[in-house]
Amino acid sequence: MTTHTLPAPPAALGATPHAPHAPHAPPALRPSIGAGVWRVADPKITLASVASMIVGATAAAHDGPVAWGWLALTVLGIFAVEAAKNASGEIFDWDSGADQGVTDEERSPFSGGKRVIVDGLLTRRQTALVAAGFYVIAIAAGLAIVLLREPAVLWLGMAGVGLAFFYHAPPFQLAYRGFGELAVALSYGPIIAAGTYLVQRHDVSAGVLWASLPLGLAVGAFLWINEFPDARADAAAGKRTLVVRLGRPRAAWAFAVLCAVAFAAVAALPATGLPPAVWLGGLGLPHAVAAAGRVVRFPDTPRELIPAQAWTLLAFVLMAVGLGAGLVLDATLG
Repeated sequence: MTTHTLPAPPAALGATPHAPHAPHAPPALRPSIGAGVWRVADPKITLASVASMIVGATAAAHDGPVAWGWLALTVLGIFAVEAAKNASGEIFDWDSGADQGVTDEERSPFSGGKRVIVDGLLTRRQTALVAAGFYVIAIAAGLAIVLLREPAVLWLGMAGVGLAFFYHAPPFQLAYRGFGELAVALSYGPIIAAGTYLVQRHDVSAGVLWASLPLGLAVGAFLWINEFPDARADAAAGKRTLVVRLGRPRAAWAFAVLCAVAFAAVAALPATGLPPAVWLGGLGLPHAVAAAGRVVRFPDTPRELIPAQAWTLLAFVLMAVGLGAGLVLDATLG
């Protein structure tokens, strides 16, 4: 497995020097902590967390009453982990040069990093403080649940925070070593869904785990397609994602296979004991098919992939909504 050593950070932690390997330096925006925090929170990307919580919460509602206050605290903790991961990832992608290497032509609303340091919204030091703040919120919410509601959440919480931080951070640098896709599939599939369910039911059912698997694959496909525009810059920075390792043409076909497997898994869910109503999770299939077709046609043209990125996002959101609706419908009619 290829290893990657991060270059030393700037001497002044708050400095944002021009990267020597950047293709050009875009004009910096006016510094704004509020705008920077909003960008690392990134409502588009938090939809992955929302999707997994929908599956976990509706599975819990299928099996019993919902404790809404504890659900709200769960949502807060998971959103905080998401924002913390984005902020800490900005630091390590800045240090490696991955974010600076993305050209304007390769940027999209879904890829290229949050670029809060590159665009001058936050300094490196401020980004580190934002990351630390969100991690503190996430850990505080998790400990409250562990101490006052469900102790077993501790292990899932530790796994979630660990995957979030070490997605970019050494020594594991999962995203840099070709394990980021697996980490995302696990986090936004079984870990968040099972954690949400566990807070409600004090146990984890086989049903919620089965339902979370196709969603994890679908969210993993969203990460996969978002790696295409960044592939050149990632390769130059030593960030060996699976798209970089496979090359974009082969990775495009792998993306199509991943989408097919995700929705085939939805079709197979009733065989695991879940109600046939979960077939509503197939609502996102047309968007996945459209995205796969476009990626196969334009694997090397980042601008052409923007609609496919949006369709892939819609595919996993509609899958989650459909799965959740099917579980609620079965509980209501059953």
